[in-house]
Amino acid sequence: MNDLLVIAFSSEQKAEDVRQKLFQMQKEYLIEMGDAVVAVKDADGHIKLNQLFNTTAIGGVSGMFWGALIGLIFMMPLAGAALGAASGAVSGALTDFGIDDKFMKDVAEAVPPGGAALFVLVRKMTTDKVLEGLRGVGGTVLRTSFDKSKDDAIRAALAAQTPTS
Repeated sequence: MNDLLVIAFSSEQKAEDVRQKLFQMQKEYLIEMGDAVVAVKDADGHIKLNQLFNTTAIGGVSGMFWGALIGLIFMMPLAGAALGAASGAVSGALTDFGIDDKFMKDVAEAVPPGGAALFVLVRKMTTDKVLEGLRGVGGTVLRTSFDKSKDDAIRAALAAQTPTS
């Protein structure tokens, strides 16, 4: 079962730093994420999603390959590649996996201008080690689907003071 965690930060850089920290934890097999997106609200109130994958570009490249391959069969590889790239880009733009884009934009409305929200879809995690890694990073939990005990532990870890050496 997947769980959702949304944390608001004062800047895009802070949200991106925490996302990179989570990627590092994923490399260490402490957390398995289905998606991790940073939503940034600019000074005008527009929200931009910094996603891991550009589905339009991936669809265009894939469509171009298959279009050229099919075009070779009909002796029209360039026309097939062009048609395949266009149809692949359209299908890629319409494809959405992970966290729903509209949901992220709606939730990110709560972030003040210049701020950012980190959306994380958690598949599995070693809770105590992940919380220790997030200890003191700051941020405000906007939404979570974790049970109350984990929710409270996450909030406490984010707000905790990091020990100074």
